[in-house]
Amino acid sequence: MKDELLKLDNQLCFAIYACSKEIIRLYRPFLEKLGITYTQYITLLALWEKDDITVKELGQRLYLDSGTLTPLLKKMEENGFIIRQRSSEDERKVVIKLTEKAIDLKKQALSIPQAVFCNTGLSPEEAVQLREEITKLLNRVYLINSQP
Repeated sequence: MKDELLKLDNQLCFAIYACSKEIIRLYRPFLEKLGITYTQYITLLALWEKDDITVKELGQRLYLDSGTLTPLLKKMEENGFIIRQRSSEDERKVVIKLTEKAIDLKKQALSIPQAVFCNTGLSPEEAVQLREEITKLLNRVYLINSQP
């Protein structure tokens, strides 16, 4: 029956969207203690892995466009987590660098992944398998969306 195709519960996009929202809610109490939002948290995760990168590189890593990233980075700079500066090699590029405050915050954030994981009810094996499947899907969809 074609009407089944349009049922909300049959939509992959809705299942992923709703799950993402609920997982982000699991993070909220931990992140509030640090004074950061979920989007700031994932930005810090990316920068803790590789600091001193361009806004473009960061946007690609986080799958965020400049319209979303610019106000986020501005707020993070106001809060003392990052410094934005023009590249000395290419004035068109803006480079993001972590501050000592952000580097120190990493120590406080170390317990967050395990605490959130414990609230999912997944076994470690299930979590790894699910993450791998979602990452495969993300890569496929991103590839399709990146083609002209």
